Amino acid sequence: MDSRISAVFASLKEQNQMAFMPFITAGDPDLAATQQVIRTLGAANVDMIEIGFPYSDPIADGPVIQASYTRALESKVSVSQIFKALGELDHEQLPPLVAMVSFAIVFRTGVDQFLSSCVESGISGLIIPDLPGDEAAEVFEKVRGAGLDLIQLVAPTSPRERVRKILKSCSGFVYCIAVSGTTGERERVADALLDQLKWLREETDLPLAVGFGISKPEHVEPLRDLADGVIIGSAIVRRFQELADKTLSSDELQKDLSKLAGDMVAATHAK
Repeated sequence: MDSRISAVFASLKEQNQMAFMPFITAGDPDLAATQQVIRTLGAANVDMIEIGFPYSDPIADGPVIQASYTRALESKVSVSQIFKALGELDHEQLPPLVAMVSFAIVFRTGVDQFLSSCVESGISGLIIPDLPGDEAAEVFEKVRGAGLDLIQLVAPTSPRERVRKILKSCSGFVYCIAVSGTTGERERVADALLDQLKWLREETDLPLAVGFGISKPEHVEPLRDLADGVIIGSAIVRRFQELADKTLSSDELQKDLSKLAGDMVAATHAK
């Protein structure tokens, strides 16, 4: 049976469209705001929403997302509260939610318990950036057993033999990191990424979604016919810093995110 994530990519492929997936941090500035932002993004017809679980020691997140994690942790947001807030949403009116979460959190909760909470709260897939390679197969089996997807990251510097091993424990889509280093906004799409996407196309039938360094509609066109989706994190989360600095009101934030999401959906769904 296809997962919700696979079904979204299959439907878009039939229409020759790419997916757009925004990233937000749970609990920044609080979980009521997170719920409202998810509804706003859903109303803008985004295809999936990535939810970052705040963690004190992020792996590859740049300063913008690190700061959002700090703000969320300072407001005492807990993992159980995140699951509760997500579970209160009307998921029939929303696209699939994907959790970006440290393996330390999953391990501390217990893999089986964490996956059970994901299912109960309406999460469709997980991205676990620091999942040790030698434990990926075991976790992958559990994740798929729970009816969820385990999305794996592939970096531009990943040796190709290692990428082939990673793909064996991957479902839903492949998260293709656009640049070496951490998340953050860049001016243009790197040529090395385009070469890697061409190679990945020959290695897997899984959809390819590009994140890290993608920030505006102009970044979509070079990826058309090579990638199946794009992910924007820092360019969205930066708005929450403006909210924290009180240079942006809550209402302005919602309008700003709705406009950005609408522009990205128009760019990715263009044929």
